[in-house]
Amino acid sequence: MSSYVEDALVSGERIVHQGRLSLWSVWHLIALGLILLPAFGLGLILWLIAYVRIQSTELAVTSKRLIVKHGFVRRSTIEINIGKVESIQVDQEMLGRLFNFGTLIISGTGTSHAPIAGIKDPMAFRKAFIEAQDGFHNAG
Repeated sequence: MSSYVEDALVSGERIVHQGRLSLWSVWHLIALGLILLPAFGLGLILWLIAYVRIQSTELAVTSKRLIVKHGFVRRSTIEINIGKVESIQVDQEMLGRLFNFGTLIISGTGTSHAPIAGIKDPMAFRKAFIEAQDGFHNAG
């Protein structure tokens, strides 16, 4: 099964870096699922919700764009041309620093987008984006 990001690529565009949600972003669902597992399998439902949330979120830096997709049944996407992104900020609290997850805040020309929380290794994502943006500007 192909991903949304792969299907969204245009001619000459390639994926530079892909991000994932961290398991820590759904820790509460996993823990509550473990507690409720004996209660008629309710915990399995919570584990399924956590699994779907992680698997249905895609983040990618391509040679031309930044692409973010949330959702399984209801899809929400953000696609910004690399040249239109003004800043990409990383917000990590203490637990995020310890377990290497955090929130990305992407600001495009004239717009600010909602934070993308629970990203695994957000500093690597930010670094890949900056390198792709430098390559985009140097090629243009």
